[in-house]
Amino acid sequence: MKSRWTRGAAGAVLAGVVAVAAAGCSDGNSGNTSGAASKAASAASSAASSLASKGADALAAASAEARQKLNSVKNGVKAKDDVTLGTPAAGADGRATVKVSARNTASSAKSFAVQVNFTDKNGNLLDVTVVTLKDVAAGSTGDATAQSHRKLTGDVHAVVNTALRY
Repeated sequence: MKSRWTRGAAGAVLAGVVAVAAAGCSDGNSGNTSGAASKAASAASSAASSLASKGADALAAASAEARQKLNSVKNGVKAKDDVTLGTPAAGADGRATVKVSARNTASSAKSFAVQVNFTDKNGNLLDVTVVTLKDVAAGSTGDATAQSHRKLTGDVHAVVNTALRY
């Protein structure tokens, strides 16, 4: 699934290449402007395709890693209702971070594995990560921070996709 972020970045690459091509064609020479425009469009298409592919590859890798981490949890019970997220913020490196809080309603200490999906304002998936909260005391709440794998821009939201208590 390609995200709107990837398409937006690809559009920016396309606009930049077209602008450079247009500037190169407006020097007063009567060269083959349609050939230059065609080359610029081809270069932009190639750059956009490469960018989209890299974004899709990164998302696929993050999703596979998240599935692997959740599948490794033994005897986990669904605990999505016991997990809350704070408001996502951009870290100094541009990666999204969000506070994850897990309330342990069990009678003994438990750990939690929480899959956090970072999405855009339309719900399109941008990144996926799993955070683990170890040994949360009975009746207590544990906190951790989930961080995206890469820099995310725009209006980033965070949602709990899966939460397991074990």
